Amino acid sequence: MKIFPFKVLIVLFLTFSILSCSKSKKQNNNNYVPQHYTKTGTTITMRDGVKLFTVIYAPKDTSKKYPILLQRTPYSCRPYGKTKFRRRIGPNSILMKEGNIIVYQDVRGRWMSEGTYVNMRAYIPNKKDSTDIDESSDTYDTIDWLVKNVKNNNGNVGTWGISYPGFYATCSTIDAHPALKASSPQACIGDFFFDDFHHNGAYLLSYFRATSLFGTPKDKPTDTAWYKLPKLNTKDQYQFFLDAGPLSNLNHYFEYETLDKSSLNKQNKVEDFFWKELTNHPNYDENWQKKAIIPHLKNIKSHVATMIVGGEFDAEDLYGALETYKTIEKYNPNNYNTLVFGPWSHGQWARTKVRNSVGNFYFGDSISLNFQKNVETKFFNHFLKENGDKNSGLPEAYVYDSGSKKWESFTTWPPKNTKKIKYYLADNQLLAVKKPLEKGIKFISDIKKPVPYSEDIKTVFTPRKYMTDDQRFAARRSDVLVFETPVLENDLTLIGEIKAHLKVATTGTDADWIVKVIDVFPADTQDQEGMQDHLKMSNYFLMVRSEVMRGKFRNSFTYPEPFIPNKKTAVNFVLQDINHTFKKGHRLQIQVQSTWFPLIDLNPQTFVPNIFKAKKEDFKTQTHTVFTDSNIEFSVLN
Repeated sequence: MKIFPFKVLIVLFLTFSILSCSKSKKQNNNNYVPQHYTKTGTTITMRDGVKLFTVIYAPKDTSKKYPILLQRTPYSCRPYGKTKFRRRIGPNSILMKEGNIIVYQDVRGRWMSEGTYVNMRAYIPNKKDSTDIDESSDTYDTIDWLVKNVKNNNGNVGTWGISYPGFYATCSTIDAHPALKASSPQACIGDFFFDDFHHNGAYLLSYFRATSLFGTPKDKPTDTAWYKLPKLNTKDQYQFFLDAGPLSNLNHYFEYETLDKSSLNKQNKVEDFFWKELTNHPNYDENWQKKAIIPHLKNIKSHVATMIVGGEFDAEDLYGALETYKTIEKYNPNNYNTLVFGPWSHGQWARTKVRNSVGNFYFGDSISLNFQKNVETKFFNHFLKENGDKNSGLPEAYVYDSGSKKWESFTTWPPKNTKKIKYYLADNQLLAVKKPLEKGIKFISDIKKPVPYSEDIKTVFTPRKYMTDDQRFAARRSDVLVFETPVLENDLTLIGEIKAHLKVATTGTDADWIVKVIDVFPADTQDQEGMQDHLKMSNYFLMVRSEVMRGKFRNSFTYPEPFIPNKKTAVNFVLQDINHTFKKGHRLQIQVQSTWFPLIDLNPQTFVPNIFKAKKEDFKTQTHTVFTDSNIEFSVLN
């Protein structure tokens, strides 16, 4: 019989102990909520009699009073059932462990709540009677019931939410209940024509499968999914949509095409399906305008402190977070309103991973964890548990420099001490500070070979990693124009909004225009861990910011107009804010292209009144021209 040496036995014992402790710690974390919270499911009656299902997690320690943290969501407050618990509750685990009353609610018409669901239900100002309901009134009625009926609450309420729940958090600040003291809309939807389903009028094909998720009505409360996601039966999303052709060929993927009208609830119509709404409203008409929440942020109640959180590499709701902050700030200068803008993809700040990277690009360790501990928790505690004055200890704007990889504090956002600089799209692939002689640079936009948004395309909802993807694959295509500075001799920090002032022409009557801002790394840059195997940081083309403009909306999103073939035409649009230092030895690059597939749908390059009803014969290859008096305008600190 073989006898193990004593040292080997010690190693085995220690290994077993560590694994046992790790397993025990994981089990304790999974059991934390049921061990420390009592869960109650109830319904709260709104002013019009509709009952909204609500789940309340109350601390078992009843020796003191707690604030209420409320999230209203269309995604379900599951798990349902008194004995089933979420593994983690609240905005972060710190606020959970410190003790707060955490509340989740299914919004009107979703999951276990009664009523009819409306995508981004329009806000109704000057409500006259109980039939005038919106998300603001539903939040008011919910808070009113909670502070009056939940034991051991201290009378202070906070709201929070990421993405769609962020929209509901924004709504809570309008006509706010007196008990609402703090709200943190995070990656919040602001306007469906510029967030999520559209970008400057271009339809996001990446949201195609999500249309059923948001746009299938139900006729009664349910704890199971009632919608069906389209099954594409492929892992090649690029080829799938290319083969599908016009958007009208996708109609059969949605239930309304085969639905027996007699099976619909009396309150619902076929037109209530979101795909039908999209196809019937291709322009920024009254339908989309009334749903936008940002125009209604001009009169936020002064007793509500707001902290807007966004990701600098958020592929979904970059516009919403920035415009929500800026609008509140502009029209409510005496309110407490702060911005946190970090190196995250959509909602990444709520995750617990130590390593913070977006796609292939690594920004540092514990960035999200530090935000949760030192910013988010501090915000809610100050306004819900402490004196709640404006001296919270947090900066007005806490914004990450994604080039220097460090946080910076600002007294205003965007900073005021900036100056404008322009880079012209010059000949010979140059990005010039002086306006060059006018020349037209042509490229062919082949409708059968659109430029992909990434070399790594998967069948997902809106992809996230592409926001920092290496753009070398695009730069090597003949239908992508590249303009670049010489190697920078000094650091160059671009901050705030970016404006594209393009002068273009096309042989067709419509075209999309995509501008990408890229940081080109030196050849001797060291590799990072976690990158895809085929990539190297040597000469990496980091996409810092990008945006599309559907050309027919260049003068009006409400009233589109065709291009006159071969006529030089101005196309101006805004790329969202950045704070990025292009380091010495790097190069600033601009890429211009006309397709971005299948992130956005394919423009026929022939003017059509409604893209969702375009025919196969409308799609034509065209030659586009970008003139050298086009420029990209940046702001730099003085």
